Amino acid sequence: MTMHTETSKKLFSEAKAFLVGGVASSLHKADFEEYPIYADHGIGSKLYDVDGNEYIDYMGSFGPSILGFSNQALNKAVCAQIEKGTHFALPTESLNALSRTLVEILPCAEMVGYQSTGTEANLVNFRLARAYTGKTKIVKFEGHYHGWADELSVSVKPLSLKSMGPRNRPWKCLESAGQLESSADEIIVLPWNDIDALERTIKRYKDEIAAVITEPVMYNAEPILPLPGYLAAMRQLTKDNDILLIFDEVITGFRIALGGAQEYYGITPDLLTFGKAFAGGYPIAGVAGSKEILQSGVHPAGTFNANPVCVAAALATLDILKTPGLYAEMDRITTRLRDGVNLLAKTYGVKLWCDNLVSIWQLSFGIDAPMRDYRDNFKVDKATYLRFYQKCLARGIRLHSGRGRFYISTAHNDADVDKTLQVFDDVFKEMFSRHA
Repeated sequence: MTMHTETSKKLFSEAKAFLVGGVASSLHKADFEEYPIYADHGIGSKLYDVDGNEYIDYMGSFGPSILGFSNQALNKAVCAQIEKGTHFALPTESLNALSRTLVEILPCAEMVGYQSTGTEANLVNFRLARAYTGKTKIVKFEGHYHGWADELSVSVKPLSLKSMGPRNRPWKCLESAGQLESSADEIIVLPWNDIDALERTIKRYKDEIAAVITEPVMYNAEPILPLPGYLAAMRQLTKDNDILLIFDEVITGFRIALGGAQEYYGITPDLLTFGKAFAGGYPIAGVAGSKEILQSGVHPAGTFNANPVCVAAALATLDILKTPGLYAEMDRITTRLRDGVNLLAKTYGVKLWCDNLVSIWQLSFGIDAPMRDYRDNFKVDKATYLRFYQKCLARGIRLHSGRGRFYISTAHNDADVDKTLQVFDDVFKEMFSRHA
């Protein structure tokens, strides 16, 4: 099956003349792709490109589109605010309502603050941690993504095991041309899921470490769950040593539970970074924590912080996400996908790992057990995944072009699962039938 995408190709050729890289974000086109698909519109779980092709979408706009595309209740709320005005540089009554709602939902939240992106929110949390503790160093983990800013973008996606250095004392890997080496001076990098490594580091640098920041589930790479007891031990270690614990829940927030990973795992951090899914696709992010910490004298500016349109989107999204049984239904859908993929792997004799956590699911070739940390990511068969991705895209299933991490929305249904598994069966047959 071949989809015709000539219009996308033409548009990308035009864009390269006046748009750096031809795309607005480096994530919009994989390095191996000649050109990206150009979107025309989306409805529910489906995305339609400029050539009229239909795709069942498992990208979720990299996570934000938890309600699917063009959700009518969300559209209605946003349009109602647009009629009133899109931006005032003044607070609104709706902002009070959103802030009150978040304090009710998020276990760690006594107060909240707003930014437009997860990157900005993490910069705020770094500053809050330093202001509150009077210390300067931040511990982060290999493979965890906290934003593109210089200090945040350290050891996010090292290109090889060799470049990462020894596991007991990892090297700091910068991610971009133009990034200052000095930006990593106050960052300590550790392997994840290793409580002994964290304990040794805290013992050595206790009086210098302001905070430990972690994705509670490592979703930036091939998804990796925390080992049993790891988050609880991290929480206890930081608490015992006057170090703040920051959960970066830009991905997990509102996706694996209404209260995020802190609700799901029962671990309450000192500070929280949230974004993506909580506004259903609109650009708003924020921080949450105790009144004492958030009132540490940090006052970040931002012209578009909590603008009324995004606030309206967030309120509408959260109202839908409160629907009883909604998270159980999303978990049922991803469980069907997981079980279907694992049955195909068994049928065709393919070595892979497929798992799910509520609205997020994963598929990694070349391994048949969960990974422990980012270094295990080099065991994943990326070449086979790339071929799988391309063949699925050509058959109308849109997956992540670079890693086996996928999202569903409240709009995905059993018909989507049936079609997806049929396509997967066709692709497995084509790629692996000799092993059956």
